Amino acid sequence: MAPRAGTREQLAGAARAALGGGRRLEAVERITGGSKKGVYRLVMDDATTAIAYLWDEAENYWPAAEGDDDLADPFSPGLALDLFQAAHARLDALGVRVPAIRLVDRDGAHCPADLAIVEDVPGKKLEELLARDPVAAAPVMARLARSLEAMRDHRAPAYGKVAVVDGGGSSRGTSCEAVVLDRALRDLAEAASRDQRVAGARDRLEERLLCLAAAVRPRAEYAVVHGELGPDHVLVDADGKPVVIDIEGLLYFDVEWEHVFLRIRLHDAYRPLRTEGLDEDRLALYMLAQRLSLTAGPLRLLDGDFPDRAFMAGIAEYNMKQALRLVRA
Repeated sequence: MAPRAGTREQLAGAARAALGGGRRLEAVERITGGSKKGVYRLVMDDATTAIAYLWDEAENYWPAAEGDDDLADPFSPGLALDLFQAAHARLDALGVRVPAIRLVDRDGAHCPADLAIVEDVPGKKLEELLARDPVAAAPVMARLARSLEAMRDHRAPAYGKVAVVDGGGSSRGTSCEAVVLDRALRDLAEAASRDQRVAGARDRLEERLLCLAAAVRPRAEYAVVHGELGPDHVLVDADGKPVVIDIEGLLYFDVEWEHVFLRIRLHDAYRPLRTEGLDEDRLALYMLAQRLSLTAGPLRLLDGDFPDRAFMAGIAEYNMKQALRLVRA
């Protein structure tokens, strides 16, 4: 989908400011996959390229919901330039490769919405490399494991969005597991209202969530967690290094949350990322919670005009079946 004419004109000015050298914007290509912000490749007349992130309501496919702008909620949407910059600074300080920032505009100098222009990383997504050539992906996975280790080893005394915690703020809830349980119960209610199969198993799913949460013991330190670190959120640069993207949701949280998501997304390819010392009780709770989230979330997204509807419906269907399997008698 091409950008609106006004957006293209705004991006042209921002691109000149970011890349300089008398370059002129020749083409703007929307990159597919983004559901919360606009992601555009900017192509200049000398073939120089960059990526523009545009946090604009018109670019967000998700239906608005109460609490979307509540940064004290660790799982509220990451829809702001401030969250991106805080996450970028934290990951960069830990030695985790992220696209270099070329320009930020929060004051409307180029666009009425928050805008960042970043490095266009040459290469493919890790997802494509794993599918095409698992052998070539092996050293990339080894490097990604080291990045995850650096994130896991950096501890914070409070949980929540990196921008909130690093800024001295606090988050809602009493613990990671309590926040996850509350969200999972809401996801369960929403999924049950949309699908009779979930509705029929709602009591069993709720009972299982409460039982799993009761088994989790308290914890007082938290690691850096991307939150949605699937292979589609890792690029591979020209040197074979993993580059982490879509970072606005970066959290201080239980590391188990990250590893459950990685297991769900990578299946057998997860093996090189395994780590010792994960809490089995948290893993069990977070697995069911994420299955419910990956059911309710896609169903909610389909209320809007998200273009790849079959893909999103497939995610909901698969994860619904996996959630039901966890409570099958």
